[in-house]
Amino acid sequence: MRLLLIADTHIPKRARDLPAQVWDEVANADAVVHAGDWVTPELLDELETRAARLIACWGNNDGPQLRSRLPERADAMLDGLRLTVVHETGAAAGREARMSRLYPNTDVLVFGHSHIPWDTTTETGLRLLNPGSATDRRRQPFCSYMTARVDNGALTDVVLHRLEK
Repeated sequence: MRLLLIADTHIPKRARDLPAQVWDEVANADAVVHAGDWVTPELLDELETRAARLIACWGNNDGPQLRSRLPERADAMLDGLRLTVVHETGAAAGREARMSRLYPNTDVLVFGHSHIPWDTTTETGLRLLNPGSATDRRRQPFCSYMTARVDNGALTDVVLHRLEK
């Protein structure tokens, strides 16, 4: 199972649309994971139409329209892998221990908010992934997204992709 991980798209405030490279990934993914901060519902509409499966939550910049259609926390079982998607996880300091306590029944936690790519595994085995932002790099040297694979309950081939602006 192929996954595309994106977050913090902020469309149309930070970009008019997702980069073409990301839309190509949508077409090739078995599931698209979006960790919030859509800003307007048009991208949600488009992803619901074009993605084979969409697992998504709302972010702090998402208003009532998006919050009425998306959960604050999305959980999914993907080929035996327990995936959770949230927008915010708080400060980087202490994140691993804090998320292990909050999500004891999750294998992989995908989050956004910071626009900073993140890939760590906690002492309890929880994998934490933040794909950064494909449209708003902020203070990062590049925009980014992630791809991964799920095979028999295992997450493999996690790749951070850099986008040139």
